[in-house]
Amino acid sequence: MQSGRRDGRTWGGEARGCGFDCVAGWPIVPRPTRLSHAFAASALTALLAGCGFPALTATSPGAQPHASTTIDGTVPGSASSTVGTPGAADSTRTSTALTTPAQARAALAQLDRLPVKGRAPKTGYARDRFGPSWTDDVDVAGGHNGCDTRNDVLRRDLTDERLKPGTHGCVVLSGRLADPYTGRVIAFERGASTSSKVQIDHVVALGDAWVKGAQQLTPAQRTALANDPLNLLAVDGPTNSAKRDSDAASWLPPNRAFRCTYVARQVAVKARYHLWVTGAEKAQTARLLASCR
Repeated sequence: MQSGRRDGRTWGGEARGCGFDCVAGWPIVPRPTRLSHAFAASALTALLAGCGFPALTATSPGAQPHASTTIDGTVPGSASSTVGTPGAADSTRTSTALTTPAQARAALAQLDRLPVKGRAPKTGYARDRFGPSWTDDVDVAGGHNGCDTRNDVLRRDLTDERLKPGTHGCVVLSGRLADPYTGRVIAFERGASTSSKVQIDHVVALGDAWVKGAQQLTPAQRTALANDPLNLLAVDGPTNSAKRDSDAASWLPPNRAFRCTYVARQVAVKARYHLWVTGAEKAQTARLLASCR
């Protein structure tokens, strides 16, 4: 769990005909086939485009080769929530739209496919096991765009933002956040004593991920998980700090209207990175999704 941002574009059910489950507006990459990595990536891009999803890339001029983040043939983040290009007009800005009944049913179906296990020991956990904080050197949406992940998320989630001159449209100096966790509007201003008012939350906390399967991921895959826009929201700082490494069984956003969307997004992240849930977590998540209206 880190300091802050939010997102999500809602797409309709037409994606199901193309082999995807859409949960709370975020497409879930299907369990991979035995295609080669290169062919699978190109096929995924074509499928997304054919289903009406934006084609997402994570490259920049002069990018150097880096460790693969593929998991069983799929690329985490290749269909994730978008982030804008630094310095460009952000046509990808979206809101955390509340979950519809159809999306809740899709999330329930995805939840039923997640393994149910107890927590693994937290032995060996440290933040740096998920790579450098907010690194741009990662194969997810917004990766290799010349801007760190934190500022990518701030640009995506804030409105009325003011950018620092000379940073190629990367660094956010100020803006306004419609906080999904509390329902309040928060003024953000960059500075040692003010930045913490808005933090970037890992929707699936990294400590929770560690004890539910992330120990088995490669370092590059864990770095992808920590920087995937699907797993990141700009939120109220103190509320984020109170969450710590909790799962849905022990913590939910105070804003009740956002809870369905919150747990559906957790399901999407855990499905993408092949993580599991506990019995109590599954029961709480299922209860919330069943009540979505």
